[in-house]
Amino acid sequence: MSQLQIQLQQTAEPLLNVQEMQFWLDKAVAWGQADSPDTRKDTCLHLSRLRDFLQQLLTHINNMNSTTETMKTLPFLGQFLGRLCWNPYVTAEATSRRLLFQCLWGLYTEHPGNAVERKANQWIRKVLCQLATEDDDAAAQTLMKHTGVPPEEYHLKVLRKRVALLQQNIGKSCSSLGDINQRCSCDSLLAASEACVPLVTCPEAAPLIGTLLQQPVTCVRAALSEDFLDALSSAYSRYQRLSLEEQAVVSLWYHNLSSLEEAVLRLLECVLTKTGLTMQKLKQRLTESLLPKACAQHCSIFLVVNDIFRSILKQAEGTESVKYLIQIFTSCFLRELDLLQHQTSVPLKALFPQSPQSLLVPLVTLPSEMPQEAWRHHLNWLSGSLQRLTEEEEEGDGDSSSSTRGHHNVFDAWFLLVQCAHWVQAAVQLLVTSGPEDCGPLMWLLTFYHHPTNRGHHRALQLVHAKEAWDHLRSLFSVVARPLPVDRLQSLVTLLSSQPQRPSASPLLILNLLVNFAVFFQQSLSGSTEILQTVVERSGLVDEAACVLSSLELRLNEGSCLSSDANRVHLRIKALQNTITHMCAASSPAEN
Repeated sequence: MSQLQIQLQQTAEPLLNVQEMQFWLDKAVAWGQADSPDTRKDTCLHLSRLRDFLQQLLTHINNMNSTTETMKTLPFLGQFLGRLCWNPYVTAEATSRRLLFQCLWGLYTEHPGNAVERKANQWIRKVLCQLATEDDDAAAQTLMKHTGVPPEEYHLKVLRKRVALLQQNIGKSCSSLGDINQRCSCDSLLAASEACVPLVTCPEAAPLIGTLLQQPVTCVRAALSEDFLDALSSAYSRYQRLSLEEQAVVSLWYHNLSSLEEAVLRLLECVLTKTGLTMQKLKQRLTESLLPKACAQHCSIFLVVNDIFRSILKQAEGTESVKYLIQIFTSCFLRELDLLQHQTSVPLKALFPQSPQSLLVPLVTLPSEMPQEAWRHHLNWLSGSLQRLTEEEEEGDGDSSSSTRGHHNVFDAWFLLVQCAHWVQAAVQLLVTSGPEDCGPLMWLLTFYHHPTNRGHHRALQLVHAKEAWDHLRSLFSVVARPLPVDRLQSLVTLLSSQPQRPSASPLLILNLLVNFAVFFQQSLSGSTEILQTVVERSGLVDEAACVLSSLELRLNEGSCLSSDANRVHLRIKALQNTITHMCAASSPAEN
C-alpha cells in the first residue's frame, strides 16, 4: 500500500474514495511525463470521470474549516491540482477548468494564519497568473501545433474563456451568513482579483474587472486584493480610462483612496498649468473626469475630494484658477446630486460637516431658485451673518484657543462662499444698479470674498478702496459724451495696479466690478467696450478680464444667475469677449 493510501485512510472523510484519489494522481503524473498521441487519447477518454472526481474534491474542500485542515487530510492535493493545471488538454475543457479554478479558490485564505496557508496562497497566485498568461508554455505550444490554431488566437480564446469563468463565479451571493465556520463564497473575490493583476490592461478582462469592482460588500471576506487595486490604479493613471466603464472607475475610487487622490491632483495640475482654459472647457474637463458624478454617488468620495480642495485653497488663497475649479466642481456636483435625489437621502450637513450650518442651505440655494426681488434681502442677510463670524474671530484674538476656533469658522465659511460663488456674482450684479445707500452689505461681501483673512486688520481700508473703485466706475459709465475723461480712466487704472506699499483692494475685485458694469450697466455697447478695452489694456489684465467674462457667461448659461434682459446681456458678453480676444491676439502676434 502506498504512503498516500495510508494517509488518506487515516485522515480523509468517507466522501473521497482512497483508491480513486490514488488513481487520479497516477494519471496526472503519467499525463504530465509524456506528450504522445496515446497520452492525449487517454486524457480525453478520462475527462468525464475526472470532472466527477473534481466535483467530489471541491465538495470536500468546501466542507473543511481551513486550508490547513484540508492539507492535513489531503497532503498531495497541491501536487495533484498543479499537474492538472499545467495540462492544456485538461484546462482546454470548460467544466474541468472551472472545477480546477474553484478548487484553487477554495484553498485560498484571505488572512493566512500560518506558514502552510501563506505558502499555499503564493502557489495559488502563481498558478492563476500562469493560467491567465500561459507565456512560453511548452504544453500549450504543442496543443497549438496539433490543432493548427495560431498562438494569438489561442491565447485570446483561452483568456476570454477564463475571464467568463471567473465572472460567473464571483457573482454568487455570500454563503457565510448562516454559519461563521462555513467557508464563504466571497473568498473567491480575493482569489479572482489576485488572478486579474497581470490582466488589468487587457481589454478582454474589462468586464471581469468591472464586475469585481462593483461587487457589493456583503461580508468582511468580500475584499479585493490590494495588489489588484494598486495595479489597476497605476494602469488607470497611465492610460486613463483603459477599457473600464464609467461605473467601474467610480468603484475603483471608492475602493482605492490613492487612485482618487491622484485623479483630483491630476485635475488640479491641468488647471494650474494650462493657459487659455476657458470656464466652458474647464466644466467639460470636470464632467469628463467623472469626479462630480462619483461624489454624488458616494458621500465618502465627496468628503475626500472636498478636503483636498479645502487644503489646496488654504495654501493658495489668492489663486483665482483654483477658486474657479472649486466653484465649477461644486456646481457640477450639486447638479449630479439633484439628479440622484430620488435614490439618495444624504443630508447636506453630512456632505459639508465643517461648514457653518446656519449658512449652508442659504448659500447652496441658487439665485435662480428665488425671485430676483428677494436677492438683495438674501445677500444682506448673508453679509450680516459673515460679518458676525469675523467679528467673533477678532474678539477672540486674545484667547489662543478661541482665536484658532474662530479662524477655522471664518475659513470654513469663506470656503463655502467660494464653493457657492453664484451669490458673489449676484452681489456684483446688484452693485451695478445699486445706489450709495444700498451698496454697503454687498460691498462687504465682495471684499470678504477677495480678502478673507483680514491680515494686518486692513479689511476696513480694503473696503474703502473697493468703494472708491465702485464710485469711479459708476461715474465713468454714466458719462455719455466723448471722448472719455482721461483722469477718471487713469484713476481706475491706478486702482487696478498692485501697490505693495499700501493695503489696497484686490485688482481682481475691481476687475470683476468693471466687467459687470460693462455687461449690465445701461451704457451703450460701444461706450462699455471702449472703457473695458482701455482700462484692461493699460492695467495689463487682458487675460484676467477674459476669465471673468467666461465665468459670467457660464453662470448665465447654467441659470445659476438670472437677468431680466437675458438676450441683451448675452449679446454684450459675446461682443466684449470678441474685443478681448482680438486684444490677446494683438498682444502676442508670434503665438498667433
